[in-house]
Amino acid sequence: MMMINRVNIKNFRSIECETFECGKFNIFVGQNNTGKTNFFEAIEWFFNGLPKNKSISEVHRNRDINNEISVEIEFTGALYGASNMKNESNKAKIMKLLEGNDKVIVRRTSLTPNKRTIIISGNEIKKLPTGFDSALNDFLPKFEYVHTRQYFDEVAKYSAKSPVGIMLSSVLEEMLEDNHQYQEFKDKFEKLFNDENSEVKIAFEKLGNRVQFHLEKQFDECTKVSFEVKRPDFDDLLKNFQTCVDDGVDTYASEKGDGMQRALMLAIIQAYADYRKDREDAGKSFLFFIDEAELHLHPTAQRKLKNVLLELCEKLDQVFINTHSSVFVADEHKLQNIYKIEKEDSVTNINLIGILDKPYVVFELLGGSPADLLLPRNFLIVEGPSELEFVTRVIKRFYPDKPQIQIISASGDTHQAKRTINSIIQAFKPLEHSIFKERLTVLCDRPSDTSKAGYEEFLRQYKEFNHRGQIKTLTKGSIEECYPDVDEWKKNEQQVKDMDGKKKIKHAKKIGESIKQTQFENEMTDLFECLQYCWEKAF
Repeated sequence: MMMINRVNIKNFRSIECETFECGKFNIFVGQNNTGKTNFFEAIEWFFNGLPKNKSISEVHRNRDINNEISVEIEFTGALYGASNMKNESNKAKIMKLLEGNDKVIVRRTSLTPNKRTIIISGNEIKKLPTGFDSALNDFLPKFEYVHTRQYFDEVAKYSAKSPVGIMLSSVLEEMLEDNHQYQEFKDKFEKLFNDENSEVKIAFEKLGNRVQFHLEKQFDECTKVSFEVKRPDFDDLLKNFQTCVDDGVDTYASEKGDGMQRALMLAIIQAYADYRKDREDAGKSFLFFIDEAELHLHPTAQRKLKNVLLELCEKLDQVFINTHSSVFVADEHKLQNIYKIEKEDSVTNINLIGILDKPYVVFELLGGSPADLLLPRNFLIVEGPSELEFVTRVIKRFYPDKPQIQIISASGDTHQAKRTINSIIQAFKPLEHSIFKERLTVLCDRPSDTSKAGYEEFLRQYKEFNHRGQIKTLTKGSIEECYPDVDEWKKNEQQVKDMDGKKKIKHAKKIGESIKQTQFENEMTDLFECLQYCWEKAF
């Protein structure tokens, strides 16, 4: 199959410069206004260009036309894509360019937005044949974008360009031309409306004579007015087409709820792809981009949709979805990649995440609960996102073979820590795993004078946890004060107060990627011993 292997986007809206590799089933998660839809629309621009009513300046980063927009996509399976082209002339052009290479890079830029560039084996093809862009569309996988502004009527109502309209017109045209009942219908129509002895024809002639009588008073050269009824075309027959769905109550789809309409819209688009594969696009790979895949769907329906999309990926197709729902993220699958989309200083960042990052995605970005996660070996509750970012990186780099623990940020609040402990215990009671309460570990910062009362109340309320040694406390008031004293990593109390949350997180990420294992184990002993305890208590 031909599929997207790597994407590079520059200066498209909030995306300054992002490069990442893709799998067969790709899930993009993030909070509102972080740039998820900007990524999807950048890909749409790559395939389709801009609509006629939109200016290229609208999608430049910061609307600055000096920032050249570039969307570059590397495709694998190029030889497969070329071999399934229908136009033999176009196929010959592509095959000649590929020269046996199975990878091809295609780029669209704002400098030449109406023409795309081809790069093969690192070499840009300078001279492309005339009309090559249309040949390129024949060569590339078919792009299907389901956006949040796409309404049910655009897909399911009959029109010359809607998926349902195209499928129905083609099916009817193939069936009716040689159908004797349709021939009888045409003959009866002619006899009813156009036969000289037809009552309708006679009534129309009388009406025409009356109109002609009054018209010739103004235009004496007018000698005849007649009314004719032409036999309807296929399209005319289908203008009153309606989609009906029986889900226990047989009614028009337009009368169903938003969830059913959204699911039906996605099903029609998938059926339309199958229809095209059976005809002009036989053997083609399809790219499905679905914006807010969970829209209007109950969690159970979301899981079913994910399973359907995964089935597509096991064949010829590739799927990209963005979502706010933890349902799409929770279950693991060998084909799926999960990407975290965040915005920092108005710039969108897109990062592939691993299993250690999943708790952050579920809890912090998507607002999920512990029940949304796969069963871990243990939990470590830390005070804030800085600890989470630092510890997940350290574990990923140095301790991949240790028991898997889910790290949860309590946002620097002992009240939130209490809620987190309770939610974990309650979530796993139905699974008979409430014994997590004797295994999970909580790491607190050393309390300040103002927070000491709340901290002591927390210890009293969870004295059993404290007596068992499950509550650990740093010797300093923040993790920033515990970092090794190199390269300005370590901060004093005043410096920590001067840092906002974004700076702390950025600092934690940098140190987590740079610190050596010996530095961590020898100079951050509080945190290392806390991790060791959590691993020892793990299932």
